[in-house]
Amino acid sequence: MSRRAPFELGGVIIEAGTRATVDLPVSVLSDHTPVNLSAQVIHGKKDGPVMFVSAAIHGDEVIGVEIVRRLLRMPNMDRLHGTLIAVPIVNTFGFLNHSRYLPDRRDLNRCFPGSASGSLAARLANLFMTEIVKRSDFGIDLHSAAIQRTNLPQIRVNSGNDRMMHMAKVFGAPVIIPSKLRDGSLRYAAADLGCDMLLYEAGEGLRFDEYAARTGVMGVLRVMRELGMIASRGVTKPKASPIQTKSSTWLRAPAGGLIRMFKQAGDTVVEGDLLGIVSDPFGEHDTEVTADESGIIIGRTNLPVVNEGDALFHVALLPKLEAAADTMETLAEQMDDQPLFDEDEII
Repeated sequence: MSRRAPFELGGVIIEAGTRATVDLPVSVLSDHTPVNLSAQVIHGKKDGPVMFVSAAIHGDEVIGVEIVRRLLRMPNMDRLHGTLIAVPIVNTFGFLNHSRYLPDRRDLNRCFPGSASGSLAARLANLFMTEIVKRSDFGIDLHSAAIQRTNLPQIRVNSGNDRMMHMAKVFGAPVIIPSKLRDGSLRYAAADLGCDMLLYEAGEGLRFDEYAARTGVMGVLRVMRELGMIASRGVTKPKASPIQTKSSTWLRAPAGGLIRMFKQAGDTVVEGDLLGIVSDPFGEHDTEVTADESGIIIGRTNLPVVNEGDALFHVALLPKLEAAADTMETLAEQMDDQPLFDEDEII
């Protein structure tokens, strides 16, 4: 049996059955500090697809970085079929500055596919597309909510792609939400190249969330198993089918003031349920925030100070709620029982 051909990234040759970290030069900061796009390549001994996993396209979305770190330490990565390209931090500039954006205030996820001669954001996007996406058959991009908001673990997938809907179910996050491909996004640019991609949303900017991390790691492993990249041993199937929704809506603050919240991400609500109360600082006026329709809360603000019109609760609409609460409980319990890390590593 002939040995599998090596994999090349950024001029670095990775032999079959080995792994290597590759630093792709991006730019040099104003103080002469070099900045790289760093990727770890695990090139399996046996043939299989090439898959990328990326995180921190928005620099403050650190939960994805933790998911990639845990993934790379999993023992089944040493018996890989195919090739995994793991990029824990795409937007190094934002990550170092605890910022969603690049130094020029551009959102990297609106700059794909980029340009080799464009702005800093365009050049970084172009480098990622050229070196990572073009070499891949499949991808998973990891995100969280912005600072002072939190998201229930969920998969965003474009409607009409049966393969991606199947993979979204395989991933096993609690909720699957249809999401149109947005011009300038990584998903949009990857689709143009024929590289199917899932987008995972979970947790809060600049914060760790154990449930979000465990769900993300297990979801990536399930997709890799489905692609034939790893064996089934130790990779459990979800014990309940994800909740599928066709649409979602944001409930906004009807007045400015301080909000007391009575519902969390993952709670199911019915029309008319009291979600919170906004009060003025003197306590003279209370304004209730109630659910307009039945659904499940997939995101909410964590900031108690709100202005009129601020987004408070993100509700995925569900005509039938009977099974939703059971699904949430079953999947949460499954993640609690899943040994995805060493106990002494909990922060």
